[in-house]
Amino acid sequence: MCGISGVINLNGKPVGENDIRLMMEKMKHRGPDDEGVFIDGNVGLGFVRLSILDLSIAGHQPMHSHNNRYVIIFNGEVYNYIEIREELKNDFHFKTGTDTEVVLAAYQKWGKSCLDKFNGMFAFVIFDKNTKQIFAARDRFGIKPFYYYQDEEKFIFASEIKSILPLLKSRSINNSIVLDYVAYNRTDHTNKTFFNGIKKLRHGYTLLINKTKIDFVQWYNLRDKIKDKKTILSRDEYQEILTDSVKLRLRSDVRVGVSLSGGLDSSSITSLVLNKLNLPNISSFSAVYNTNESYDEYEFIKLYSSQMDNMFYTYPSKETFLNDYKEFIGSHSEPVNDVGSYIQYKVMELVSKHVKVVLDGQGADEQLGGYHNFFGSYYKELLNSGKLLKFIKENFHYLSQHKSPEALKYFIYYILPIKLKKSTNKLAKGSINKEFFNSYSKDSSIISDIYHPLSLHDSLIQHFEYKLEHLLKWDDINSMKFSIESRVPFLDYRLVEASLNLPSDLILKNGTTKYLLRESMKDILPKKIVERKDKKGFSNPRREWFKTPEFQELIFDTLNSNDFQNLNIFDVKDATQKYKNHLADKSDYSIDIWKWININEWKKQIVDK
Repeated sequence: MCGISGVINLNGKPVGENDIRLMMEKMKHRGPDDEGVFIDGNVGLGFVRLSILDLSIAGHQPMHSHNNRYVIIFNGEVYNYIEIREELKNDFHFKTGTDTEVVLAAYQKWGKSCLDKFNGMFAFVIFDKNTKQIFAARDRFGIKPFYYYQDEEKFIFASEIKSILPLLKSRSINNSIVLDYVAYNRTDHTNKTFFNGIKKLRHGYTLLINKTKIDFVQWYNLRDKIKDKKTILSRDEYQEILTDSVKLRLRSDVRVGVSLSGGLDSSSITSLVLNKLNLPNISSFSAVYNTNESYDEYEFIKLYSSQMDNMFYTYPSKETFLNDYKEFIGSHSEPVNDVGSYIQYKVMELVSKHVKVVLDGQGADEQLGGYHNFFGSYYKELLNSGKLLKFIKENFHYLSQHKSPEALKYFIYYILPIKLKKSTNKLAKGSINKEFFNSYSKDSSIISDIYHPLSLHDSLIQHFEYKLEHLLKWDDINSMKFSIESRVPFLDYRLVEASLNLPSDLILKNGTTKYLLRESMKDILPKKIVERKDKKGFSNPRREWFKTPEFQELIFDTLNSNDFQNLNIFDVKDATQKYKNHLADKSDYSIDIWKWININEWKKQIVDK
């Protein structure tokens, strides 16, 4: 786990080492253990290292191939590197214990087909000294980042946007992405970023730079992998795949811990580590609030206290948030949807005091219907296939368990035509300036990409393609801010493909989410966690925090500032009234309030710098 950066001058001019060093310095937190630079004429590569496998100097990057033809900079982990190394041992004499050396040898042996063999998270660049070609690739689901800027003269890339910005002549905001953020609460659903000119290499894609020609090619297509297939996994088979995924992600030459929220996903990982892989000394890291409020999950986390001796806690509060929010916003380089990401930020800060690698539960919701909107797409599927009785039965079970019409609301929304959806959505746009909305809403593809599924499986795939990546980005930035490697066992491609090939009633059943995961884990998970029906993610008391005197001063100052009004994104009068209604408990506008703070501070701190 590291940081990569580079400049390719398409005009043939030599790359200056100072530019590469500046890019590396901007993300030194991603790799405090070592660093390296490689320059060959118009190609410059930079690397900062977080040592996880083979902690010796042998793991130094940029790394050269055995025949000295290729140079690689590699961010991420290929967990099955031992098995791949075994395949390659007759062709190569390996000198290190790193997965980087295996990746480079695999590319030499199989070319771009090596990607199909990798089980892991990665973004890497390989330079061919003979042909002067650059080959780059990103993992299947976008766990590891790869940002780039391209014009007629140069191609600049890095693991973080903040490493690219200093090399640009100017910075400007991509307002269409801002609109999707403030109106639909979505980011990272396209290859565009909040900055004009800066894009992302799409997940599951490669790029090849040959002189001035740049080609982007998709190497992994999730829809094709699960097309017209349905696989029935037994509970034992599912648990076996998940256990192996966790086992692979425990490979490390440094200590590993688990992020434990008390939810089904992180608890499943924790229980597998304790009860199947027999590692009782594993450390857990959690955010708690010492309250009995609904957002505090300590009652579920403490169920592990009899099995674990090393349980560590962080206590986010309005005071810590007020102290941290500027640094938190600055670390992300782009606006963040919710305060929940700050809670994860505090967990990673805690992790950094004890271990260097942590297992995280991201990805289970997207493959096993963990969000309640998936019931809406399931109902649509049942109705379209004529399964009326099952449609009625599932509605009954959902209403009985959750005492909420939320799923039915999603169903009604999902069956609306796209034009009507856009019209309906326009009525609920928070405090967006009408002129701003009308100018940029036509560019949005959010509704067709995410909110118009044909079936449950279609909805799951849409989430993988257009929604999951923003969570992965926050996970990456929050962890790397504190020089921590975060690993996500649920995103083992074998598990994803198997889960998305399941019949719908093994995903959602009797009003219950993640049915097969619950069945697979019920013998080793605390019963109270198996039977949880709520979905909280990184729950937080933002609603209450934003009512306190300290935040009232900050928020009113923000709303009344020239900087905020000059954004021309929000209707300031409407936003002010909404905040007053929030203070009066007439409604919860905390997500909107956070966006006002976030965008205002982001523009001052990142864009205008």
